[in-house]
Amino acid sequence: MKKISIIGMGYVGLPLAKALQKYFLVTGYDNSVTRINELNKAYDRNSNFTKKQLLSSKNLFFSNKQDDLNNTDIFIVTVPTPIYKNKFPDLRHLENACKIIGKKKKKKNIIIFESTVYPGCTENFCAKILENISGKIYNKDFFLAYSPERINVGDKKNTLEKITKIVGASDAKTLNAVSQIYSKIIKAGVYKCESIAVAESAKVIENAQRDINIAFVNEIGNIFNKLNINLNSVLKAASTKWNFLNFKPGLVGGHCIGVDPYYLTYIARKIGIKPRVIDTGRYTNDLMYKKPANHFIKMNFNYSKKKINKILVLGLTFKENTNDLRNSKIFDLCKYLNSKGYKVSVYDPLVNIKVKHKNFNFYNKINFKNKFKSVFFAVPHKEILLNFNKLNFLFDKKAIIFDLKNVLNQKKIRSDIKVINF
Repeated sequence: MKKISIIGMGYVGLPLAKALQKYFLVTGYDNSVTRINELNKAYDRNSNFTKKQLLSSKNLFFSNKQDDLNNTDIFIVTVPTPIYKNKFPDLRHLENACKIIGKKKKKKNIIIFESTVYPGCTENFCAKILENISGKIYNKDFFLAYSPERINVGDKKNTLEKITKIVGASDAKTLNAVSQIYSKIIKAGVYKCESIAVAESAKVIENAQRDINIAFVNEIGNIFNKLNINLNSVLKAASTKWNFLNFKPGLVGGHCIGVDPYYLTYIARKIGIKPRVIDTGRYTNDLMYKKPANHFIKMNFNYSKKKINKILVLGLTFKENTNDLRNSKIFDLCKYLNSKGYKVSVYDPLVNIKVKHKNFNFYNKINFKNKFKSVFFAVPHKEILLNFNKLNFLFDKKAIIFDLKNVLNQKKIRSDIKVINF
């Protein structure tokens, strides 16, 4: 049985390890001692797997020791690739993974990268590090492949096995070998790309395209708001045309849509192209949190006829039904409200870690005694919606709830509470 070592046990690496261990011996490596200790105790802080599911993984071994990567046949890299404050790619995790593999790889190894990168990064950045550390020659002594992750965090329908896997490799033999590996676990099938660069490019444009479309809807939302026209009504009407793309307005965060476009703009500038459309989309979505915040402040004052200093925000994650806080724009929203003189409290029952932030007080349990006259319902977790009546004691008499996603219309709300849709 072949040994596969996966570097990075996060939202991408762990589901992949779980799937592959049915057919291979799998080592799940992460340099976080805390993460490995938790996984060895069958606890997944990301809530993707239960204790029972982790305990049933007979061929999966978790480790933070590099010696446990010895005798690996195939490495798969699933480390984060975030951005710096200047929006440039932060490849430190990727570089570190390559250095680790370079020390442990044997001849004829295949290294597969799943982390998001700019086109050309796998062969021009990763391969060079691997050569320097190992002393071996790319495409002679070791071979590379790129197969971008398409994990949709919190999505129980479009899971790993149900999403087509695209693969690009350094030669035809490697392409076939990697495709055969993924074919064992991907029911939706494997799509073979003609090169690694094509696979890298497909990944970054997937999310850049979504970013631009959401930015467009956010922008027309601003326009129709000024014209006093209901955006949702406009989108419903426009959706009657067969080829209309019905994107929804909203805050764009997370590990992909809010990050990947910057990898594309980075390489574009390196080759002398100014990516105006992508840049504009990113600019629009990065500042989108100000629109609902200002709308909330205005509606809040109009309803109460005075400024209400205490605010309760419901939801902190970057989207509903996940505990993922990465690049959540709710942090920016809270910071903005705080800068306007509001004392902000945040409640999110899905976030299972302590969150300390200078701009708000955080609670993941209903154990606070304050009552709030003003509530911003930001992230509509099912758990919040199903138990909304249990939150009633947090709402003061004649409270106002600002509903960002317009989901409370059919819910049983106390008769004295005013719900205002965005």
